[in-house]
Amino acid sequence: MASRPVTRDDRPASNPGDGRRGRRVRRWLIVLGVLVLVLVGADFGAAAFAEHTISQKARAQLGLSDDPSVTIHGFPFTVQALSGDYSHITVSADGVPVGSELRDLRVSAELEDVTAPLSDLTSGNTKAVKIGKLTGAVTIKAADLARVSPLNKIQNLKIEQSTQAYVKYGDTDQGKQPDPTPTNADGEPADGTSAGLRISGDVQVAGQKVEIFCFALIQLKEKSISIVPYRLQFGNDQSTTIVPEAVQKALLPNFRASINTARLPMSVTPTAVRVDSGSVTLKGEARDVNFADLSTNHGG
Repeated sequence: MASRPVTRDDRPASNPGDGRRGRRVRRWLIVLGVLVLVLVGADFGAAAFAEHTISQKARAQLGLSDDPSVTIHGFPFTVQALSGDYSHITVSADGVPVGSELRDLRVSAELEDVTAPLSDLTSGNTKAVKIGKLTGAVTIKAADLARVSPLNKIQNLKIEQSTQAYVKYGDTDQGKQPDPTPTNADGEPADGTSAGLRISGDVQVAGQKVEIFCFALIQLKEKSISIVPYRLQFGNDQSTTIVPEAVQKALLPNFRASINTARLPMSVTPTAVRVDSGSVTLKGEARDVNFADLSTNHGG
């Protein structure tokens, strides 16, 4: 059977309704996309407003000249705001002053399981904000430690890490042993309640300025942090000389100091200490506290 060419009249006729339906679907998709973008933008805008409110309150409580950094984690923010329950908020600030000695603290806080009614946030009332778990860290720089008595008698004070074994035993086989690694309840590595510390600076000996190294332990005990000196060396990073015992007895008290941690920001009792080059960081946790506990105006 011979076939014949397909003519225009033989092709199926197009349905005008199909084109209209396709255009309507595309329009709805565009509208839906725009709506999603508006909602996401509104969500981020509401989160930014809440972060700004918390930041201003933290600035006032910490006595800062600039707003601290605040991040509300989790998306969407609106769902958290309407319920008044936030899973995680981060607050951090530099240049936090405490008294006349500590003028440049760095403070960071991880706030978990936060209850903050929307009406209180929008009105700027953070007194009712409750924190289920507060994990805080306060970093004290060498320049601030140099203002703490009697360390203020040491010129050009610097601090570095040292092992606790080397602090106690120096250049001996025992002193060269690594420190045991502390662990937390889950068996993970963690900072301990004491750490090795090397303090260097210039002191006056027999009327002459001498560079000296002090090897000490920094220890947490209840509401204070103590620097306990063990031994001294004269010299510099290239060469050192053991300090005579009589001179050590005279100079070691100049390196013994303590800081009342109750004066520090946040109602957190420090449970761990870490020494870095140029700073000491205290860490701790607290549960069921108020946002007002971030203040530096507590303790004595």
